[in-house]
Amino acid sequence: MFPGRGSFRGSRGASFSQILRKNIPATTESYEPLATLNHPSKGVFNQQRESTFERGYAAKPTVSPKVLIDKYTQGETHAVSLLHQLAQVLQFHLEIKETVTTGNIQGFYFAFCVMIDGVKYKTGMGITKKEARLKAAQLALPELLPTLESLNYVLPEASDVPPPLPVKEEPTISDIHPCRAIHERKSSVNLQIPQAVKDQLTKLMNSHPEFSACAGTTAAFIIQTSTGCEVVALGTGNFNTKETASMSGRIVHDSHAVVTARRSLMRFLYRHLLMFFSKTANLTEKSIFQQNSSSGLLSLKNGITLHLYVNQLPKGAAIPSKLRLNPLSISAWQVNNEISLHLSVEGKVFSVFSSSFDQSASKVVSMSATDKLTQWQVLGYQGALLSHFIEPVYVQSILIGDIDCSDIRGMKISVSQRVEGITSQLPMFYCMMRPYISLVPSVATNSADKCQLTYGINWSEGDSSVEVVDGLEGKTVEQSPFKSGPALASRLCKAAMLHRFKLVAKEAQRQDLLATSSYKEAKRMAKPYQEAKNVLKAFLLQQGFGSWLVKLSFSDNFSM
Repeated sequence: MFPGRGSFRGSRGASFSQILRKNIPATTESYEPLATLNHPSKGVFNQQRESTFERGYAAKPTVSPKVLIDKYTQGETHAVSLLHQLAQVLQFHLEIKETVTTGNIQGFYFAFCVMIDGVKYKTGMGITKKEARLKAAQLALPELLPTLESLNYVLPEASDVPPPLPVKEEPTISDIHPCRAIHERKSSVNLQIPQAVKDQLTKLMNSHPEFSACAGTTAAFIIQTSTGCEVVALGTGNFNTKETASMSGRIVHDSHAVVTARRSLMRFLYRHLLMFFSKTANLTEKSIFQQNSSSGLLSLKNGITLHLYVNQLPKGAAIPSKLRLNPLSISAWQVNNEISLHLSVEGKVFSVFSSSFDQSASKVVSMSATDKLTQWQVLGYQGALLSHFIEPVYVQSILIGDIDCSDIRGMKISVSQRVEGITSQLPMFYCMMRPYISLVPSVATNSADKCQLTYGINWSEGDSSVEVVDGLEGKTVEQSPFKSGPALASRLCKAAMLHRFKLVAKEAQRQDLLATSSYKEAKRMAKPYQEAKNVLKAFLLQQGFGSWLVKLSFSDNFSM
C-alpha cells in the first residue's frame, strides 16, 4: 500500500496552497509574476489595472517548460536558475527564503527553503548562503517536476498579433495560477477521505455491532499516496477520566476521539519503525519511513501525506457569530474567552480565563481538543518519544464532517492564526504547518445509547480487533474484544507507549535511549522537541491566549 517513491508530494510538502507561508523575517529571493498582481486575491492591483487575461493577449514566454527541464537534466543549467525560469513561464510565485538552523545540527550552517505559491519544500543547508540556496532548489525540484509534468503544458506559438478577445470567458485557475490548479485537482481527492473512513468504520462496527453506539464521535487519520487513501488510525470517545492522575502510567486520562485517534496513530508509527529497523528487507521496504541524510532522522517517504478526519467540531473551536476578526492577524486586544486556550473537564470546556472553573476541585484536567490540534500542528503528531527517531509528522488537511456545523472560522483561527509567525523561533525541522480545513460529509451520527455514552474505541492498521475503553475509568472494559491483560490497562496508555519506545530503541541500537530510567527522562531527552514545546507555550502566553496547563510532575515518573 505504501510505495517507496511516487509523484505525489512528500510529507513536508503537501498539496499546493494547503500550507501557510512561514513568517520568517530573513533573506528572501522572490519572483512575483505579473499574473499574481492582477489576481483578485491581490486586492488594489485588481481594481486599478485591467487584467492581461481580460485583454486576451498577455505576453507569454515562448520556451516550453519541457525544454527548460531537459536543459537542467542535461547539466546545462543549475537548479536555482531552473526554478526562476519555470516561475516566469508558468506564472507562479517563487521565494527562496532563509530559515533557521538550530536544534541538533552541529556546526555553523546557512539554511534556505523554496516556497512556491506559499508551499514550503525541504530545507537545504550549506556553509555558504549560495550553497544553501542551491541545495534547497535541488531538494525542491524532485517533488515539483512530477506535478508539473502531469499538467501537460502547451505554450502558444510566438506571434506579434494578439489573439481575438474572449467572449464572456473568464480566465481559468490554470491560466492564473498553474500550481493552484494542482491544489484544486488534489482537493477533489479529499472527497475520498470521508468515504475511506466510512468504509473502515462500517467494517469495524459490523465485526462488533454491540459497540456500534461508540461511533457517535469519531476521528481518524488517513494516509494518502498515489494509489489512494487508507485509514491507518481511528478513535472515538468524548470524556476525560474521573480518576486521579496515575503514577503507574496505566490510566488513559483523555479519551476524546481526536486524542484517541492520535495515540492510535502513534502505535501505527511505532509499528512501521519496527518494520524499518528490522533485519528483513521486505519489511523495511514496506515501512512508510525513509532515512533523511540531512537530519539523521527518519521521515515519511516521498509521496505519503497524512490527513485528519473528525465527525464533530473539536471542543474549544466554536466562536460566536458576532466576533469579528481580521482574517490575517489577531491582536492581543481581540482575545476573549472564545479564542483563548481552553481546559477540558469531564466532558465540558472552560476558557483558561474563566472564573467559573475551579481547577483545584477537579481530579483530571487536560487542554481542549482544539488546543491540542494547535500544538500538534507545531510540534508534530508524533510526540516527544517518537521524535528521537523521526522528523515531525504533520497533517496536511483537517476535514470536519459535522452535520450541525456550518462555521469553521473558530477552528481556522485556533489551529492556524493563533500561532502565526512562530516558525522563526522554532528548532530545525519544526514549523507552524497550516492545514487545509474544510467541511465534508459526515460518516457517523450521534447515538442516544446512554449505556455506552462514556465508552470509546481505538484501532490502528494491523490490529486484529478494536479495544473498548471506558473514558471515565481510563481502562479497558471487560467486554472489549481486545484486552492487554487482567489489569485492563489500555494499549494507548503511557506505559504501553514506553514499552514500544524501548522496543524500537533496541532495534535501532540506541543504547542511550535504552538506558533511560523513566518515561519522564525519555521525554526530557528529546531536546529539540522540548525546546519547540517551550517556545510554543511562551508564544501563546505572550500573544495573550493564556497559559498552557502544567502537568503534575509525578504523573510521568514511572518506569517499565
